[in-house]
Amino acid sequence: EAQANLAKIRAAIRAAAPGATERTDYFQMPGYSYPGFDYDGMFVWFSFRKAHVRLHVRPPVIQEHNKELAGYLTTKAIVSFPMGKRMPLTLVKKLVKASLKAMRDKKR
Repeated sequence: EAQANLAKIRAAIRAAAPGATERTDYFQMPGYSYPGFDYDGMFVWFSFRKAHVRLHVRPPVIQEHNKELAGYLTTKAIVSFPMGKRMPLTLVKKLVKASLKAMRDKKR
């Protein structure tokens, strides 16, 4: 089930950000390396931990979408989707697009 959900989240990221390049890169701190996507800068990562598939986004994204994320575990930059529940792919795509925008805005 974990591999299937990771494949779903990867496909949702690709659909939301066509042209982005998948690569494994450090996530904010050396030693934490997750698969992620680059589009003139890393803007989203994903991982699995303790029965959750996690989407790592740019920090303002979680705060900007806090009402939509009310039923999920979140941190400043991570939303955790529990195993055994349907993956909210529409929400994932929305968060991916917002993270890409946040990355681009920061570069300006």
